[in-house]
Amino acid sequence: MTTSRHWRPARPLDVAATWGRLRRGGGDPTWREPGDGRIWWGMRTPHGPATLALAVDRGGGTVDARAWGEAAGWVLDRLPEMLGEGDDPGGFVPRHPLVAEAVRRFPGWRVPRTGMVMSALVPTVVEQRVTGAEAFGAWRRLVRRFGTRAPGPTGELDLWVAPSAQEWARVPSWEWRTVGVEGARSDTVVRACRYAGRLEQCAALTHEEAHRRLRGIPGVGVWTAAEVRQRALGDPDAVSFGDYHVAKDVGWALVGHEVDDAGMAELLEPWAGHRYRVQRLLELVGAHRPRRGPRMALPTHLPVARPGGRARPRAVARRLAG
Repeated sequence: MTTSRHWRPARPLDVAATWGRLRRGGGDPTWREPGDGRIWWGMRTPHGPATLALAVDRGGGTVDARAWGEAAGWVLDRLPEMLGEGDDPGGFVPRHPLVAEAVRRFPGWRVPRTGMVMSALVPTVVEQRVTGAEAFGAWRRLVRRFGTRAPGPTGELDLWVAPSAQEWARVPSWEWRTVGVEGARSDTVVRACRYAGRLEQCAALTHEEAHRRLRGIPGVGVWTAAEVRQRALGDPDAVSFGDYHVAKDVGWALVGHEVDDAGMAELLEPWAGHRYRVQRLLELVGAHRPRRGPRMALPTHLPVARPGGRARPRAVARRLAG
């Protein structure tokens, strides 16, 4: 199935900035930018695989999109939301000179809302507790080994679609270890895939309800839930608490010195409702503390699992019932 859509946003749109965090590293096999002004994205939607090719007419601001695959119609129907059309910055006041500068430099940035919860959750779990290079390398190898070729005219692009929840659940434990994903993370992915249907329903819930449902999966902590809410649910308040860098960088940008999560919460309180908006705007202008010395991978993204413990299906089901 091939279909197309032409859409003119009601306000300025910066696709590169808006979708920048949807790509999982420069070598993400589900993402291609061949240099002709188009973005190609191989998607695993709740309704099957799809390929989206998107370009923006710089002169008129019109978005020109084509899609292939089982979920092509679903993707194009949701395209405005995916590009942040529903993001409401009402009530947001920059307050700080650096935040105001970011707003000025990136007027077309929006919080995207893909509606694809599992597609955001699986790579986020892979990124827990390790460096970006380690996580992106593992993601590349997993998608190429267990994913499928993206539908449509994508042969020369070597574009892929990530596995479905059922396919992720069937990946053997030793295959995860081969790419550097230890048992705690792979177990979380497999556990979440058992409840994929309930988790995809988060797209229809309030942000608070979705957060509780995501946290109902053992191994999905505050950081993981926030990262999913930022991408799949368009939550402008989902701060990345528990990240090794974010609190330190936000503190450096706003008050000139590093802070911890509690300090970041205090600094961002005046922007309640838009705290992630501030976090991302500061990232876009490169407002981070000077990095010195070797990078470290610290276990800050997840609570420590109980020794030898595996979540009981009935207990998880109760957590997801709300």
